[in-house]
Amino acid sequence: MNIRWEGDPAALAAGIRELAPGLGIAETEDGMPVRAERSPEEDELTVAVEEGPDGSRGYIRYGRKHQFFRGLGLLAQHGRAGKAFRIEERQRLRTVGPMFDLSRNAVLAADGWRAMLGKMALMGLNTVMLYMEDTYELAGEPYFGYMRGRYSAAELKEIDDYADQFGIEAFPSIQTLAHLEEFLKWEPVKAYKDTKGALLVDDERVDALVERMIDAATAPFRSRKLHIGMDEAEEVGRGKYLDRHGYKDRLHIMTDHLARVLAATRRRGLKTMMWSDMFLKLASAGGEDYYDKNTRIPEEMARLVPKDVDMVYWDYNHLEQDDYRQLIDRHRPLGCNLAFAGAVWIFNTFGVNYGLSLRATDSALTVCKQEDVGEIYATMWGDDGNESNPFLALLGLQYYAEHAYADGSPEWQRVAERVKFVTGIDADAFLRLRYLDETPGSEPDNRKQSNPSKFLLYQDVLLGLFDRQIEGLPMSAHYAELEKAIAEGRDAAAELDYLFEVPQRLCAVLKLKSEIGIALKQAYDAGDRRRLRQIAEKELPAIADAVQALRAAHRDQWHGMFKPFGWEVLDIRYGGVTNRLDTAARRLIAYADGRLPRIEELEQERLVYSGANRFNNGGVGWSSFYYRMATPNVFYHVLNPF
Repeated sequence: MNIRWEGDPAALAAGIRELAPGLGIAETEDGMPVRAERSPEEDELTVAVEEGPDGSRGYIRYGRKHQFFRGLGLLAQHGRAGKAFRIEERQRLRTVGPMFDLSRNAVLAADGWRAMLGKMALMGLNTVMLYMEDTYELAGEPYFGYMRGRYSAAELKEIDDYADQFGIEAFPSIQTLAHLEEFLKWEPVKAYKDTKGALLVDDERVDALVERMIDAATAPFRSRKLHIGMDEAEEVGRGKYLDRHGYKDRLHIMTDHLARVLAATRRRGLKTMMWSDMFLKLASAGGEDYYDKNTRIPEEMARLVPKDVDMVYWDYNHLEQDDYRQLIDRHRPLGCNLAFAGAVWIFNTFGVNYGLSLRATDSALTVCKQEDVGEIYATMWGDDGNESNPFLALLGLQYYAEHAYADGSPEWQRVAERVKFVTGIDADAFLRLRYLDETPGSEPDNRKQSNPSKFLLYQDVLLGLFDRQIEGLPMSAHYAELEKAIAEGRDAAAELDYLFEVPQRLCAVLKLKSEIGIALKQAYDAGDRRRLRQIAEKELPAIADAVQALRAAHRDQWHGMFKPFGWEVLDIRYGGVTNRLDTAARRLIAYADGRLPRIEELEQERLVYSGANRFNNGGVGWSSFYYRMATPNVFYHVLNPF
């Protein structure tokens, strides 16, 4: 598509240069004239190609810079047909974009950022939150982010510069109270530590540390926004603080510390936000339930909470609009500006729970538009090592973007067309990833968040911790069918086709491994040594080969988008799977040969893994931690968690 820019797109030139080649747009003297101009209405976007006596002419009229790049994508998407068209949009959510978890091993590298931000620009997203617990450099603190892939100030500035050329506001999200386990684990920094993950508040050294954290995190960015965290801080005041000061209720500990942090951010002219959960938890009857429908903010809490900190209400799994409406209302007495954080569920899985994510997103964003909550984030947490990746969530981000530019719920056909244009991948190919976990036995849309793609890979074949969960379900057939569907849905010519290599390879493992523990137990109980030998000599080695192929594909993918730090965790996990397969084969053969009188692991009764399971409509099962999937035995032991 050859065009000739009119107007004065100098401020847009850098972003145009980045995106135009991938869009098939070339600037030529004889190209179709396209005028880029500001709209007097900052939330309006109009993209059109019109036929006139002198031929076709186009224009992009935009209110804010980021809208131009959404318009550029719409121009390329619809203009290549060579027909006149007109698209008028109004951005209904003023701020919308993802939050990337850069603290749980998967630290996006420069190439990953460039690829992601380019896609975000075409979607029309205008903000990105970088969640960094300790993955940024902090002068004077060598253990802060040590061997964790921390960003230098120069790297963060590069991210900010690249985002800014598209009108995307990048800003940091840090932790100034809890969730600092990976820093506080080091013995040389124990003076800062209250409990395992919480800072020792009301301490001059900690106050100085927090001020240095604020300076280091914000300095590389143009934005004056800062997210200071403070979520899930239930343990605060219960360790060294308790020894030093005696008991003090957590509300006053929280608000006293918040006052000191805000004093620091005010001096620096920063616009501050924090997660809201601790206040609603402390106001609930048991002091722990964020979503308690009977919670009411007491007057004392409303008085103690400063009004110049924005509250970010996070909610990832409610499906009904009324739930969001009630929870927004429960925040109102705090008197703070309210933002909302939903999710694209890539946490604790190899895939994406699109069934839950899309339904929850639609309900949440519909209510946010009705309730005038205009600042929206799509979190993509990387809990327990980050086996999945944010690029698999691009359909979810596209859904957020289309919701932002729609009056109500976006039409699915439009979402599908847009994600195909922006990513080169069919929406259906993204949606298939849901079936890595939405298996036989799961609740509809996997709303109970089962994650068999992870626990069936990591569970030990002799111990069979999850075998009772899936017994009687056609898991092998499910994964065989899914492997075929993923393979048939791939497009080798697509830039992002490589993303589906890992899910496809995982299915190749799970079609062999998912039910093998059940087969082992049945053969052992039946005294079928011939079957046990066949499993040991043929089936377990085949599983090991498939795991190695999965590992190789996953390794290549990781090093193509993330820093190398953190991959060693997954390398160790894959090694654990193959080593245990080898041990199992040796023990089975020894038993089949008569050299081993019994296999104690196979004599144990198989129990359901948890109280929530398919027998009580709890889904196939959920486990949050690898070490609990791999073994019921001592993986590590902490004598003093504080």
